[in-house]
This record gives sequence, structure tokens and C-alpha cells, in this order.
Amino acid sequence: QVQLQESGPGLVKPSQTLSLTCTVSNVSITTNDYHWSWIRQASGKGLEWIGRIDSSGNTYYSPSLKSRPSISRDTSENQFTLQLSSVTPEDTAVYYCASLSGGHWGQGTQVTVSS
Repeated sequence: QVQLQESGPGLVKPSQTLSLTCTVSNVSITTNDYHWSWIRQASGKGLEWIGRIDSSGNTYYSPSLKSRPSISRDTSENQFTLQLSSVTPEDTAVYYCASLSGGHWGQGTQVTVSS
């Protein structure tokens, strides 16, 4: 069974860069037809798709976040990483990594942006 686990700091200061890592188990992130996404949910709001990286390493981002997100991968560690620059308190949310096509999600990690 595919498993995903988010890790990273729970508190980030405004204007800094948020960095989260997703460790994937039981399938290689380079396996064809697997896409690996980051999604977030602020308190009282719906799910917001941030972006994804596919099995070839191509990346796609939500236009609403402009040029702030960056997703990369470390195939040797079977991990992919989200960096979100210039964070504000509006970026406070639970962040999830997921393989949407397979219906596999991490448990989520709370990130709070505050000084």
C-alpha cells in the first residue's frame, strides 16, 4: 500500500520560505503515471491544490499562488519537497501530500505563519 508522510517545521515567520518534505513508501516516485501533489486546507476553508510533480519530474502549479511555490524531488530518498516563498499568515493551513490519482494521502501537517 502506498504511504505518504509529511515532515517539516510547524512554525514559519512571515516573509520566510516554508519547506515541507513528503516521504513516499512502497512505490517509487518515478513510477509511470504517478503524480505527486501538495494540497492545503486553511481552517474553515476548502482544499486548495498547490501543485504537483509527475513521474518524469515535470512540475505544475496553481496560478493563484503565482510564482511562490516550487516542488522538487530527491529520487534517491523517494521524497518530494514543497517550498513556498514569501509566506504570510494567510498561508497558515494543514498541508497534505498526496497521489490524487491513486487516492493516497499523507496525514497532513499543520503549518502556522506567525512572528
